[in-house]
Formats: sequence, C-alpha cells, structure tokens
Amino acid sequence: MNKATEKVKITVEGIPAVTPAEAATACHARLVWAVEELCIATGNEEVDIRVGTGEQFRKDRPMQAREERGDESSLTARAQQYAATKPLWNLSQLIAPPELLDEVRAAVELIRLEPLVFDSWGLRSIEPFPRSALNFHGPPGTGKTMTAHVIAVELGKNILVASYAQIESKYHGDGPKNVEALFHAAERDQAVLFIDEADSLLSKRLTNVTQGSEQAINSMRSQILICLERYRGVVIFATNLVTNYDQAFETRVRHIHFPMPDAVARAAIWRNHLLPSLPLGCDVDAGRLAEAEEEFCGRDIKNAVVNTALRVARQGRQVICHVDLEEEIRRIVTARNAVRSNGNAQVPHEGEERKEIEQKVMQSLSLVEKDSHPQRLTAGVTIWSSK
Repeated sequence: MNKATEKVKITVEGIPAVTPAEAATACHARLVWAVEELCIATGNEEVDIRVGTGEQFRKDRPMQAREERGDESSLTARAQQYAATKPLWNLSQLIAPPELLDEVRAAVELIRLEPLVFDSWGLRSIEPFPRSALNFHGPPGTGKTMTAHVIAVELGKNILVASYAQIESKYHGDGPKNVEALFHAAERDQAVLFIDEADSLLSKRLTNVTQGSEQAINSMRSQILICLERYRGVVIFATNLVTNYDQAFETRVRHIHFPMPDAVARAAIWRNHLLPSLPLGCDVDAGRLAEAEEEFCGRDIKNAVVNTALRVARQGRQVICHVDLEEEIRRIVTARNAVRSNGNAQVPHEGEERKEIEQKVMQSLSLVEKDSHPQRLTAGVTIWSSK
C-alpha cells in the first residue's frame, strides 16, 4: 500500500460468493487500487463508494448517496476543489480614474494596518468588521477582476478565484458547505479570496420562502455572513447588477464603484493593448479609437484588438489598419445592441431572480433524475475506508 494510504483500512464487501476465486481476487485488487489512487489524488482518507447492479440497489442507493455526500466529505476534502494561483496583473497595468485608484490604495492600506489597529490596539472589540471585505460593483468589463489581482500583488499574496457558478450545487444543502470550504481554502493558502459574479450571494435574503430553491439561496447568503465573521483574511466580491443589497452585507463590506471608462481612460487602455509587437499601420490612432464609441469598456477593447488581429491573420494580411479596428468596434456594438433588444440586458427584480433560481434548480433536479440510473456493472460491492 502507498505511504499516503498506509494508515487507511480499505474494505471491500459484497462480491458474490459464487464468483470464481481468480475473478474475485482481480476485482478486489482493482477496487482497492482505485480507492488508493482516489485517496492520494484528493488527500481524503474517509470515503464511502457504493457500486452495484441490482434493481433494488439502483432504486434505493443513488439519491441516498447524493444526499449523504456532504456528510461524507470533510471540510478539508471539499476545499481541495479550490486552489490559489499567482495573480496575473500588477498596479502598472491598471488604468482607472484617480478617485478609483485612491480608493483601491486606501483599501490596501487598511488591510495592511488591520492587525496593528484592530488587534494590537484592541479596536476589534468595538468594530468586529474593519471592512477588509470589499465589494467591487459596476458594469462588466470595467476592471474589477484585474483590480483584485492587483490587490493580491500589493499584499504579496496569491489569489483564489471562484464564481457563483463554482459554489452553487445541484445537490440540496451542498451550496453552504461549498461556501465554507471556499473560505477554508483561502485561509489554507493564505490567499486573497475573489468571488466573481457574486450578485446572487449579496442580494437581500428572500422573505416568505415557499420553494426549496429559495431556501437554498438564503442558506448560502447566511453562510457567507457566518464566514465573514470568522474569516481573518481578505475577501473581494465582484457584482454587476445588484440593486438591493442585504443590509447585513452593507455594514460588513467596503463598497468600491467601478465606472465605465471615459475618453481619456479608453485612450490609455487602447494604447496598453496596441502592443509594439503588433503589425500596426501608421494610421492607427488610440485617441480616435477611444472616441469611436463611448460605451466601450476595457474588456471590449481587449476583445476588439484580439479579434482584429485574428481576422487580419486569417486573411493573410501583414498589417492591422485603423479601419480594421473601427470595423471590429462596430461589430461588438452591433452584437451588444442585438442582445439588449432581446431584453437579455435588463436588470432582474427580486421576482425575476426567484424565477431564475427556480429554473436552475429544476434543471439540476432533472440532471439528478437522469443520473439516478448508472450503467450496469459486473459486481455488487460496497467500499469504504476509515482511519
């Protein structure tokens, strides 16, 4: 047995007695090897895996196994799905209004001074939440993600990035456990925690809950609050369309607004993205490109440069001209307007949010229903490991 699992007792039960010895031995050995590899890969020494072919097994076990997943997986094991990485951008790459840069610098200084002021000087007794939790709010593509990476660099830390989609679960009760595991992973890695697309997590908790989906999202929001109280690291949320924050979050989080870039900022962003290595024509002018469209964010500019370069390369041309970039700007604006005309860019109200949550849960339940009929196997066994 491998060193990683030498303290783990792996038990295999249920191989039919009528099975030929050679086949039974081979099945047993393969299952033990597979569980050993699983324990090594996940660092988890407590697993309960059930495999079977009987009709009653298929009826009784799948849903029960799914319901017990959260209990079977320890917090440490669940946190293995989240890992910090090195930040990608630094302060020299961030282009933002002076007011925003000042707020970011102030937030960094507050985080640096928190141990001195709130722990050594005792102010945590009167202010338990010194707002080392930040909420970056504003339209998509305005630099929220980049700024989170910049803050990680300024603090000399790695960054753990997760989105709402990576936290929610189709299994009832797993969402709050994933939230707890995410904070645990950030503390384990001593990393800046960045939760993107956090609109649903920070919105006001729903009242008059009548659906399981509503209870699920409320539980996740409550778990976020609990984790914020316990967490002694830096957490940054990014939101786009929240119009009704939960009051409990408003008093615990420092809010920083990210506006759409003005003409001066757009020109600077264009210059940053028009790299010297690009085969640019002499007519390419960042200032003129910045004036071409007012509702153009940093992400739009990046996409315009990348898409233009790819199109020119596909056409076998050697020079990117100003008109090529202007044409791509029009393409992006046209596509965005088409989406808006279909109503997909509307800000959801609470009732619409409920409907969206319910749809997601119903889709998840449908997946669970489909998953409840595993492929037919060759033996009925029960496997578990314990220390």
